[in-house]
Amino acid sequence: MQGIDLHTHSNISDGHLSPEQLIQAASVSGIHTLALTDHDSMQGVARASHAAAACGIKIISGVEISSQWSRPATKKSYGVHIVALNMQHPEPLLAALEKQKQTRAERAKLICEKLEKILKHDFFSEAVALVDGQADRVTRSHIAQVMLARNVVTRLQQAFDRFLKEGKPAYVAFDGLSLADTIHVIHEAQGFAVLAHPTRYDLSATNIRYLIELFAGLGGDAVELAPESDPHATRQMVDRMIEQHGLAISIGSDFHGQHMPWLKLGKTPTPKVGQRGIWDSFC
Repeated sequence: MQGIDLHTHSNISDGHLSPEQLIQAASVSGIHTLALTDHDSMQGVARASHAAAACGIKIISGVEISSQWSRPATKKSYGVHIVALNMQHPEPLLAALEKQKQTRAERAKLICEKLEKILKHDFFSEAVALVDGQADRVTRSHIAQVMLARNVVTRLQQAFDRFLKEGKPAYVAFDGLSLADTIHVIHEAQGFAVLAHPTRYDLSATNIRYLIELFAGLGGDAVELAPESDPHATRQMVDRMIEQHGLAISIGSDFHGQHMPWLKLGKTPTPKVGQRGIWDSFC
C-alpha cells in the first residue's frame, strides 16, 4: 500500500462509486494522494476535491483519454489510454474532451445497433439510463452491465469476450485523438501525460516496446508500472523501457468498484529504487 493512487474511476464514467463515495473509500484505504481519472471527463474532479477537504486527502486533477496510435509498417490503428494528471490550466484539454464525449456517444450507439441486429434487443436506452441519461458517458462497461442484467452473459468479461472487444461482432473502434495530439493538448493544459496500463492492450512484447518508445519520442512524461499480477519478465521489460527512455513512473489501481473486484483501491505496484515518481513533479 503506497498511499498514492493515480488512476481511479467514479460513476461519472464506468466506476461504481460516486466521487464522494470514492473519497470515503480512499480514506478508509489509507490513501493520502488520489487522482480521479474518469474516461474523457473531468466532471467529478471538483466534487472529489470538495469531499477530500474533510478527509485530508490530496486530490490530483485527472482524466483518462482514449487515444489512437499506429505503426508505419502496418498502418494498423491501435487504441491506447493516456492519463492526464495535475493540469494547471485545463481549458485546452476540456475543449478537446467535449469532442471526445460526442465520439463516445456515437460509438455507444453504433455498438448497440450491432448488438440489436444480433440479439434483437435495444441495449442503448438501458445503458444511457445507467448514466443519468447522458449518452456521452456510456462506455462498453455500461453496455456489458445491461447484457449481464438481461442474462445475455453470466459475467461482465463474457460480454467483452463474446461481443464487445476487438475482433468480436459488436466491436466499434473509438475514433479518438491521436497519441501525438493527446500529449500535446495535455501539455497545453500544463499537465503530465501518462501511458496507462501498457500491458493491457493485447499487444505483443514488440508492440509494447514500440508503443513506449513512440510515447517517449512524442514527449510523454511517465508510464504506469505494470501490475504485480503480470509475469515477472513482462514487468522487467516495462521497467527497462522506462529507464531506457528516461521516463518517470506512475502508480494506479485502475479502481472501478464492485463490478471489477480484482482492481482494488490503493493496491498499486511498488516502485523500484531509482525510479522517479511523477507525483514528485506535482505543484
